[in-house]
Amino acid sequence: MPSYSVTVATGSQWFAGTDDYIYLSLVGSAQTSERHLLDKAFYNDFERGAIDTYDVSVTEELGDIQLIKIEKRKYWFPDDWYLKYITVKTPNGDYLEFPCYRWITDEKEVMLRDGQAKLFGDDKTHILKNHRRKELEERQKLYRWAEWHPGFPLNIDAKSHKELPRNIQFDSEKGVDFILNYTKAMENLYVNRFMHMFQSSWSDFADFEKIFVRISNTISEYVMHHWQEDFMFGYQFLNGCNPVLIKKCTELPKKFPVTTEMVECSLERNLTLEEEIKQGNIFIVDYELLDGVEVNKTDPCTIQYLAAPICLLYRNLEKKIVPIAIQISQEPKPDNPIFLPSDAKYDWLLAKIWVRSSDFHIHQTVTHLLRTHLVSEVFAVAMFRQLPAVHPLFKLLIPHVRFTIAINTKAREQLICEYGLFDKANATGGGGHVEMVQRAINYLTYSSLCFPEEIKARHMESYEDIPYYYYRDDGLKVWDAIKSFVTDVINIYYKSDEMVCEDVELQAFVKDIYVYGMRGNKSSGFPKTIKTREKLSEYLTVVIFTTSAQHAAVNFGQYDWCSWIPNAPPTMRCPPPTEKGSVTIEYIIESLPDRGRSCWHLGAVWALSQFQENEVFLGMYPDEHFIEKPVKDAMKKFRKNLDDITSDITERNRNKKLPYYYLSPDQIPNSVAV
Repeated sequence: MPSYSVTVATGSQWFAGTDDYIYLSLVGSAQTSERHLLDKAFYNDFERGAIDTYDVSVTEELGDIQLIKIEKRKYWFPDDWYLKYITVKTPNGDYLEFPCYRWITDEKEVMLRDGQAKLFGDDKTHILKNHRRKELEERQKLYRWAEWHPGFPLNIDAKSHKELPRNIQFDSEKGVDFILNYTKAMENLYVNRFMHMFQSSWSDFADFEKIFVRISNTISEYVMHHWQEDFMFGYQFLNGCNPVLIKKCTELPKKFPVTTEMVECSLERNLTLEEEIKQGNIFIVDYELLDGVEVNKTDPCTIQYLAAPICLLYRNLEKKIVPIAIQISQEPKPDNPIFLPSDAKYDWLLAKIWVRSSDFHIHQTVTHLLRTHLVSEVFAVAMFRQLPAVHPLFKLLIPHVRFTIAINTKAREQLICEYGLFDKANATGGGGHVEMVQRAINYLTYSSLCFPEEIKARHMESYEDIPYYYYRDDGLKVWDAIKSFVTDVINIYYKSDEMVCEDVELQAFVKDIYVYGMRGNKSSGFPKTIKTREKLSEYLTVVIFTTSAQHAAVNFGQYDWCSWIPNAPPTMRCPPPTEKGSVTIEYIIESLPDRGRSCWHLGAVWALSQFQENEVFLGMYPDEHFIEKPVKDAMKKFRKNLDDITSDITERNRNKKLPYYYLSPDQIPNSVAV
């Protein structure tokens, strides 16, 4: 009687094991085996982290094993079971691997395919074609598109974390509860003692230091001591947590009438402003998107203010970027003066504070929320809807959407919802952040997510001109490493451009992203179809880079750069000055957030900057969805490239007072999960 050796691996996360009855059937090309109860007498099967082996005897030849059928039936009451994989050793000695890496819930049946990745056209038998079709039909019922706000990229149809399909929920929801995390953060930072004085102002800048009692030897402490310096102000446009706005100024906008006479004391080359522009020494950051955005009115006791500044910056002879002119509002007029470094100390300082506050709002809502979180969710939902688990691109992308839908759902539930935590401290809360996303979606283009193209579009690619732009330097290295890996994988499965064109599942994935993510907007530049291997490599690099490196670059520096409140005020309580010479230190302190909002803000940037427990970093693939040696070799090469980049960054950062490590591969999680 032929016998198969079946090994079953249970996950090691909390509550992964089960006491339910587990039945297995082997589906062969000739026939299907009887239903076998996997049970070893006097032994507790399927414990958390267990690897259990069973002998499965059959009465007749099954042919080639094509599928494994797993049935879970309740013992006392059904409990979820996380199945990692099953391996089968056949009577003739063949070894087959069946990856699963998902939860089996209630009294469900699951059909597993062997781990060989297959394109749509590779399946020849009715059994496999039918399995592929049914899997996507079931997924499309679970993963439905919904619109959270008009004009937003569509998201998963779930109002709360508990409504999500089990396989994309967090292992422990408590670990990502924003309210609990904020409370814990404020306890860790020892700031709860200020909450009883919620709406009272700080006394002076030194007073802010009281909430820094638990911080030492960090970038944030360096910021605290140097934030008023023009160099520190300019440096953040290159290597802070929002290094994506600065661009070379090729022509001064008419709405920003800066003259040579205004800034000549800042120009070091004895050239006119126009000549400096022609030589590529002038840069600009424009916060026009904020102009007219509704300010937060959820707290009737506190009036809050927003502005839409324009900032001109200069590359000095040391090739450092420093500010030389700031206009706090968009329209040039007598009560909207252009502030200069030559102005009174507090005039210039407050103008810079207004820029930093505006930068914080753009960073949080556009750079971070829209361009990493919401876009990554689009990629994730489209993948689950259109790519079966056997597809090589599903296997490639699944690590890079881990927990993304869950964290976004949790954010919509607690953080950025109406009266959510975002409203407590931010001037763009209460609906302003929604309006910002609706505006910014018009500027979300495919090319702007292609890292090298985005850098070139801002004319920021020259190392000689801007040698301290570490975001650019590290990002390009990581981009190239990802693209090389993606290209290696694509070339294993797609032998020609024609195979790309004929892959109906791939084309459906790309179409879903265009139609539902970009809302069918042609001007977005997102492709409706992909016709070449080269374009496919670029497209998948965009997906992986956005969900891993780009998010890391703009998320994990929030505590470093935004925890010193005057450097990143989440709200301003006084209007911008309308004339020069009137700003006092008292006016600046009154303008900055009160004690309570400062505490909420500090707790927020702390919580958002923490890695997940058991974080999985770029190049790490603990779930072995791929079993083929050529792909494993490509992964090994990828890790080697990433290790080399990490070593280079570590060496560069050695002894630096302001190390840049956000794009070091060992600090880049695989996915948007926080």
